[in-house]
Amino acid sequence: MIEQIKKSLQKSNYDFLRTNEHLKDKIMFITLGGSYAYGTNVEGSDIDIRGCALHRKSDLIGMSHFEQVIDIPTDTVIYAFNKLISLLLNCNPNCIELLGCKKEHYFYVSPEGKQLLENNKLFLSQRAIHSFGGYADAQLRRLQNALARDSYPQSEKEKHILNSLKSAMHSFDQRYQHFKEGSIQLYIDASQKENLENEIYMDIHLKHYPLRDYKGLWAEMHNIVKDYAKLNGRNNKKDDAHLNKHAMHLIRLYLMCIDILEKQEINTYREKEHDLLMDIRNGKYQKEDGTFQSEFFEMVDVYQNKMEQAIKHTTLPQKPNDKEVEELVMSINEKVIKNDYR
Repeated sequence: MIEQIKKSLQKSNYDFLRTNEHLKDKIMFITLGGSYAYGTNVEGSDIDIRGCALHRKSDLIGMSHFEQVIDIPTDTVIYAFNKLISLLLNCNPNCIELLGCKKEHYFYVSPEGKQLLENNKLFLSQRAIHSFGGYADAQLRRLQNALARDSYPQSEKEKHILNSLKSAMHSFDQRYQHFKEGSIQLYIDASQKENLENEIYMDIHLKHYPLRDYKGLWAEMHNIVKDYAKLNGRNNKKDDAHLNKHAMHLIRLYLMCIDILEKQEINTYREKEHDLLMDIRNGKYQKEDGTFQSEFFEMVDVYQNKMEQAIKHTTLPQKPNDKEVEELVMSINEKVIKNDYR
């Protein structure tokens, strides 16, 4: 299959890789993303192409600007070098995984790309706890939300929504101005609406709080509540496939984060856990009514505990060494300025 993908990259629908002014002679590496990168692909899985490209001289010292090239028909995203660096510094899961793909999954690597890939450990830090943990929480929330929508009475659904909201609020300090504990209180009480037995209420006591931050946290809470209503008119076959995929990615994210914290390794292709992940994706742990067996949630607890232990004992720094990363970035961008690359 990998050889077929290589050949497909030479077809006309990928010509933009060779003709786009930001890419044609600037690509640092091209690799796989998504299920093929993880080894969890099934028949009909999309082929996601990911990569990184050098800047042009005008991007660095002129007035041009370049962040990424996205080609929707081919599911391709090629990041600009500086843009990718900023995402790597925060240990963004969708980007950090690009530095730990299976060797044969790199279809092209330039000398500058090799330099970046060989220095992948520069970007590993305890920020992975929040980035991977946040993504894992989101997957778990999607799973719980969908199950609550489909299987539980209204009053029980309201409890799940409240738990999801409270879980999201734990991470607000990372993105918004801090507010004192108790400034925003969420709780369930009897509803005055005819179609609801009870519902979530909130008490808010904020002073001199930035409007834009409030808009952001309110939007996140709004999206969580809205997400519960998305699957009205459920298509069981399609939705079950999505639920199983969410369940699989939840475990995969824990596995990757544990590797980063314990081993300081980026292992995108999950060869050792392939059978387990495919069992989850193929519905082994889902019951006929669409809910999941208790064994699955016990598995989630096991990996959550493993990650918590890895957090306690990790030797990773709190954040990347900015000076070392800057030296890497300067050494690569300097070649562009001097027209001395490749």
